[in-house]
Amino acid sequence: MEEIKGKLYLIPTPIGSNEPDYVLPQRVIQITRRLNYFVVEELRTARRYLSRIKVEKPIDELTFFLLNEHSQPEGVEGMLMPLLQGYDVGLMSEAGVPAVADPGAILVAAAHRKGIPVIPLVGPSSILLTLMASGLNGQNFAFVGYLPVKPVERRKRIRLLEQRSHTEEQTQLFIEAPYRNIQLLKDLIGVCNEQTAITIATEVTSTDELIITKTVREWKKNPLPDINKKNTVFALLA
Repeated sequence: MEEIKGKLYLIPTPIGSNEPDYVLPQRVIQITRRLNYFVVEELRTARRYLSRIKVEKPIDELTFFLLNEHSQPEGVEGMLMPLLQGYDVGLMSEAGVPAVADPGAILVAAAHRKGIPVIPLVGPSSILLTLMASGLNGQNFAFVGYLPVKPVERRKRIRLLEQRSHTEEQTQLFIEAPYRNIQLLKDLIGVCNEQTAITIATEVTSTDELIITKTVREWKKNPLPDINKKNTVFALLA
């Protein structure tokens, strides 16, 4: 007789400073409240969030596994033990949905290899929300993560992304460390053709949300918004 395995719930969290029930369905919050095992990217943030939604058990009685960009593949196997023993586990992103631009994908892949049910829960993704609000091509798109840090390499990558966008009629989405946002936007405007559309989506779902799409020609005619040190997703369509 096959042993009953627990479920790996992929738990989204708010991406802004608003209350959880503003962006998350009640079912998601209810499932999260009853779990005793969590795999998280940052312990302090996770504990703070679970306190906000009033989990059923005291925080100190919950079990946490840390999974971030420094985690080794062999360490992930140990995180599956509660699942193999029949307990449900929640995988939480630092912000937004797990396993998308997030190290949690390695745990999801390991769960599939062990035949563990993976249950994605509904929640906000800054990437998809940006695409929805951009007015760019939502039928064909790619998220390419971070662009290179060095200016010369970054501009080269921008040219390649614009060329790919033009050839494939594909929206290109990417992110940057918040303190480099302004420089990235200036590079986009300086490198791309004047007809290319560029979207910035800043602090999506928060009270400071700002989403703007303009052609490069239009961006050049207007003052740049203050997106320094603010969580921002960028998109372009040539």
